Formats: sequence, structure tokens, C-alpha cells
Amino acid sequence: MMHLRALALFRCLHVSSSSRHLVGPNDPISNLRPIIYTDTPTPPASHSQRHVNHPYSLHEFTDVPHDHTLELQHKLAREQLDAFNHNYWTDSNTRFEAAKQSVLTSLPESASPKTRENALSEFYKKWVMQEKTRQNDYSDEWRKRNWETILLAARVEYQRVKRRIL
Repeated sequence: MMHLRALALFRCLHVSSSSRHLVGPNDPISNLRPIIYTDTPTPPASHSQRHVNHPYSLHEFTDVPHDHTLELQHKLAREQLDAFNHNYWTDSNTRFEAAKQSVLTSLPESASPKTRENALSEFYKKWVMQEKTRQNDYSDEWRKRNWETILLAARVEYQRVKRRIL
């Protein structure tokens, strides 16, 4: 009998609700596959949205049986991180393609494939050097936000486990 109780407690701690997030096809500009989160009531973030805090105080909604503040913060942070990532790559890829087209149109029509290849190679080398600081800043910010989101997710899971036990 004690074994069955322990097994029931174990299942209670390790059974999680299934969520089926949807993954869309690649965005034609950013080349990222958008995720549609099915566990959140918020609409997908717009392309112009920046890293912002929730417009309302999350403490206003205290009549719910459990405090879902952390869950909401996690869901908002997750969507803001996706929007930040999408905005960066949309901007970067748009600028890259425009600069690449500029290089290609500056070549004469009679340019050989080897000349085109050399011009694109030189362009790409300059592009990488030119974008290095911007790319590093993006990477640092993305890592920071990603860790914040991971820590929020861990706190949400801890809260859920605590609720199941108590």
C-alpha cells in the first residue's frame, strides 16, 4: 500500500500537461520559423514591438485561486524574446540583401561568373567586419534575455511542483 502511494506521488510530480505549440514555415525575410504558443492568450508580438514590460500591474489580478504572475511573466518574456530575435534577423537580412544587390548591380553585364564570385566574396568579407559589433551586441542581449526566460520557466515549474505537493 505504501508503494502505491509513493507511485501516485511520483506520477503527480512528473505528469505535465501537454502543450502543442505550433511551428510555422520559414519567414521569407528573417528565415526563422515562427512559433505560435497555444498555452497563452496573448496575440503574437508585432514586428515593431520592443522589449517592454506588461502594461498593467500583474498584482491587480489577485482573485484567481493560484498566483499566476510568474507564468504570465514567463509567457510575455518568451514572446518578447521571439519578437526581438525576429526583428533583428528581419532587419539584418533586409540590409544584407539590399547591399548584395547593390554590389551585383554595380558589376557590368558582361562580368564573368568568376568576377561576380570575387565581388560577392569581397562584399561578404566587408559585411562581416562591418556587422561584427552589431552582431556581438545582439548575441549578448539575446543570451541575457534567453537566460532570464529560462530562469522564469524554472521558477514557474518550481511553483507548479510546490502547488502539487502542498
